[in-house]
Amino acid sequence: MTLPSLLLVLGVALGAVGAASAELSCADAARVGARALARGEHHDRVRALALSAAPEGADVHLSEDGGMARVTVRAEPRLGPLAALPVEVDGSAAVPLEPGS
Repeated sequence: MTLPSLLLVLGVALGAVGAASAELSCADAARVGARALARGEHHDRVRALALSAAPEGADVHLSEDGGMARVTVRAEPRLGPLAALPVEVDGSAAVPLEPGS
């Protein structure tokens, strides 16, 4: 009875660490994308840069409004090769547009 309980706790702990790691990766990817968008990079290039820093299977949303470049990256973290966690994590960043971009 003890071993299955310990395995369950270990699985939950690993899932929590995986979700936290994915959220940090989403935030980093959003910052990379927002800086590129603020510099005036093409949207396809910005999306590629953000996806290169994001967890696998992430979705990137770009917008420019009010003089700000905004990027949001969302992902569903995976627990191993077969199972996705039942949570969605995201990260967003906003950077002022550079003059002339």
